[in-house]
Amino acid sequence: MTSVIAQVLAPLASPRPPPPEDALTASQWKTLMAVADTVIPCIQPTSKGNPDSDLLIPDDEYEKTVAGLHTISRPVKSDVVDNFLREKPSDRPEFREFINIFIAKIMNLEKRNELHFVLNMLNSRMGALLFAGSTRPFEAFTLNEREAILQSWIKSYLPPPHAAYAGLTTLVKLSWARSSPNVGPAIGFPSVPINRKAGKGFYFKFMNFKDMKDVELETDAIVIGSSCGGSVTAKNLAEAGHKVVVVEKAYHHEPEHLPMAEWDACTHLYENGGVLASDDSSVNIIAGSCWGGGGSINWSASLQTQGYVRKEWANEGLTFFEGSEYQDCLDRVCDRMGVSTKSIRHNPPNETILEGSRKLGWAARDVPQNTGHNEHYCGYCTLGCSSVEKKGPVASFLPDAAKAGAKFIEGFEAKEIIFEDRQGVKAATGVKGVWTDRDANNGFGGAERGAVNVTIKAKKVVCSAGTLWSPVLLLNSGLKNPQIGRNFHCHPVTIVFGVSNELINPWEGGILTTVCTEFENLDGKGHGAKIEVMTMIPGWYLTFVQWNGGLAFKEMALKFKHAKGLIAITRDRDSGRIYPDTNTKTPRVAYNPSAFDRGSSMEGALGAAKILYVTGSQEIHVCTAGVPPFIRGSDVKSPSVTDPKFVEWLALVKKTGLRDPASCFGTAHQMGSCRMGVSERSSVVDPKGKVWGTEGLYVADASVFPSASGVNPMITNMAISDYISRNLAEEMKG
Repeated sequence: MTSVIAQVLAPLASPRPPPPEDALTASQWKTLMAVADTVIPCIQPTSKGNPDSDLLIPDDEYEKTVAGLHTISRPVKSDVVDNFLREKPSDRPEFREFINIFIAKIMNLEKRNELHFVLNMLNSRMGALLFAGSTRPFEAFTLNEREAILQSWIKSYLPPPHAAYAGLTTLVKLSWARSSPNVGPAIGFPSVPINRKAGKGFYFKFMNFKDMKDVELETDAIVIGSSCGGSVTAKNLAEAGHKVVVVEKAYHHEPEHLPMAEWDACTHLYENGGVLASDDSSVNIIAGSCWGGGGSINWSASLQTQGYVRKEWANEGLTFFEGSEYQDCLDRVCDRMGVSTKSIRHNPPNETILEGSRKLGWAARDVPQNTGHNEHYCGYCTLGCSSVEKKGPVASFLPDAAKAGAKFIEGFEAKEIIFEDRQGVKAATGVKGVWTDRDANNGFGGAERGAVNVTIKAKKVVCSAGTLWSPVLLLNSGLKNPQIGRNFHCHPVTIVFGVSNELINPWEGGILTTVCTEFENLDGKGHGAKIEVMTMIPGWYLTFVQWNGGLAFKEMALKFKHAKGLIAITRDRDSGRIYPDTNTKTPRVAYNPSAFDRGSSMEGALGAAKILYVTGSQEIHVCTAGVPPFIRGSDVKSPSVTDPKFVEWLALVKKTGLRDPASCFGTAHQMGSCRMGVSERSSVVDPKGKVWGTEGLYVADASVFPSASGVNPMITNMAISDYISRNLAEEMKG
């Protein structure tokens, strides 16, 4: 009966596209699997294990460790934990499938070649000497020896081993966490939210070009992108009486399919499979790619642009940001989504921020939620919101646009903006792109998906493709302004984990409902870090957990139910660049957090550690290789940030720093790559969102931010897009 109920409550399947051909040679696979089985080993007592394939633990130590893990893992059954300890990636065909997809489809050509080089080196005499101090290939060592070799890379002063440690362990952790069917049951993570309910979503009707040849359409305005900026723009233009077509390169997934399994969600809801690394791999960028974009998979945080940021932008000549008109835009988009703090129920991690800040005398507050003034106690929104309680674009602005007559096309990848010359000025007249059909079962798992060239002629073109794609589309369309793609900001994030004795179940409850603002203005100019809560799903947690050995890593995995993840999210002063990949014409990211911004991140991380300590965490882990976790002594009954051992550990964390490649940053906020300004020499669009040097072409998304917003960018994005599109609607009336 239980299994039947689970099937009824579970989301509908979302099949993935067919897998690619092998991305590695047979010898490369052999080496990679040897690395993978070292990072995620089969753990056995010495008397029973095989030294070539198992991590061997002395029998008495093994029995003691397993007994402790059974206690930590309750109520998970002991046999599930035992199977988890014995699992290794080479035994799981799902692992090989996932990692092959990752290498073939997610890695760009340069990173794929780097991986090939490392694997070939580990299998050569010269490479083995560099990486292992022996001429034997990596897979020829016993597993215990291989573990010692990987551990030696952490402290290596030579760049290749250190970089190989960071790259290979991260790749294996991510692939295993998202592909193994045993991870969720062992760590206690329910694949389906408890009390899941599928709300009634809006019925979107999408144009279909199946079995057609080249298609040409005409409209008043085309909006490229359906996310926060595009949805608001479409609503305003359509409600003003203009004919609007919204195109989106990704697809719509109804509430019945949500939340997805993590692997499926990364495939269907995220840009580049959920992982887009910067060129130097210092930052992993996470961006939405689905109907509604980032607004469909964000964490409901709805913070308005802060006063000091508005003043900074106004001082650059954009005086609108300090005026009442911009405040009206902020309030209007918040009102439409029912943004408030009234119905928040905090989960334990968010309560930790409030209580820890109170004990330390720090500033902290509730974060408004876009949940229609209703409680939204769900921690799975990263995988898609099934309840429709979150009032992002698919539950607010896009339905409004549809009711006003807007037309929608999913699966349309815009290739270039069409221009014509009007007295020496490039005037946008439409967009060319490729529409890709769903398969015969209305999904994506079949091979019979057709592609059609589509040209859409329009009087106005609004690029709302997001901070990654908007500059790339402009550049791919032949625009030459050197500012296009520059000024990229992303709020780099570092994570601190706390582990408590009590059961936390951190995946339950609203994800981000509090913020500590004590460190947000470290330089007196609005740059610093906020402390917030991160989503806690297995792939996000385990990918960032530091790897110091196979047993320690699996132990940390089994502590998931007792863990809290706090993030230091930095308003970056310094910037990077977005540009098109030479081969694929897709976005590349040239960004490395500056020393200044790493300093802000460090202060935020130390603050997060202090919050965790004074609220009772027994262990505190930072995401910097080589830094041991802080383990609170049993004699510390009333923890204080002045406790000598804790102070000593904080000093070690600060001294080690957040250096590459030992530390890793993530980001889910992208801004600024089509900067708004008062001069073409320093920006991409003018104060009304029009692209300099063109007619009829506008940008309305987070890429127009003059600098980093310092808060979760959804509301700022929507408000600016509201302003741009309302002005455009009036202009179009003539």
